[in-house]
Amino acid sequence: MVEKTDKIWMDGKMIGWDEAQVHILTHTLHYGLGVFEGIRFYQTGDKRSAVFRLQEHLDRLYHSALIHQLEISFRPEELKQATLDLIRINRLPEGYIRPLVFLGDGAMGLLPANNPVRVAIAIWKWGAYLGEEGLKNGIRTKVSSFTRHHPNVSMTKSKCGGDYVNSILAKREVIRSGYDEAILLDPEGYVSEASGENIFIASKGVLKTTPLTSVLPGITRDSVIRIAADQKIACREERFTRDEMYCADEMFLTGTAAEITPVREVDDRKIGAGKPGPVTRSLQDIFQAAVRGQDPRYRDWLTYAT
Repeated sequence: MVEKTDKIWMDGKMIGWDEAQVHILTHTLHYGLGVFEGIRFYQTGDKRSAVFRLQEHLDRLYHSALIHQLEISFRPEELKQATLDLIRINRLPEGYIRPLVFLGDGAMGLLPANNPVRVAIAIWKWGAYLGEEGLKNGIRTKVSSFTRHHPNVSMTKSKCGGDYVNSILAKREVIRSGYDEAILLDPEGYVSEASGENIFIASKGVLKTTPLTSVLPGITRDSVIRIAADQKIACREERFTRDEMYCADEMFLTGTAAEITPVREVDDRKIGAGKPGPVTRSLQDIFQAAVRGQDPRYRDWLTYAT
């Protein structure tokens, strides 16, 4: 259950949480054409609030809108300022930020015609997406029967609301079977993504992650690649198979919500020792220091709201 905050930014105005409503004939509600971002902000060591890689998230939001021909009437600087203002007004030290670009009511049918492009930003308190226990000891995953989108079936470089039906189906399937998260293969049978995260495996100290041919360019994924390079950990962006994943020494998922979550099991097969390994732990520690302003090498990733 999402905890209410005081204000939501909507179409240029700060309004009350309960006032942030839309008409039942809102086009995006019916057809799914809307784009969004997931962003985190953290309380740093000096008790300030800092947004993690805000500019990169806004860049991706505008790219998603461009891909789907949604013209945002606000400049990126305006959305950036609105985000920071929202954190201050709601007096929330850390949490999750959800910018949403959607088509309002007007015409119905598959052609949205002149429906207005609307923009909203909400924030709320949100802990570990896959659970504190999962962050600490790793999660159990299962390869879903649902395939990740083909890049010419759906635009795989955008965060489009309608595309996430694929992820919902995969997630529901494995949760009902007793697992924590779904792994999706691409149309050619190679490991693609989890339902909402990028995937890394480690073997003999070398990291491997799916290339950006058909997966979302994750911002946490990019952060891990940079941290790994700084730690002199080799990282290859190349395709890998399901059985190679089974035989990895370590495995973890990355995403704004999931952060860096270890995987201890896939399809009832133990990954490595069945617990987070040394590479995963090292990357987790550095990442957590970075998002909280405790590692000077990554201070350019933070935008302070307070």
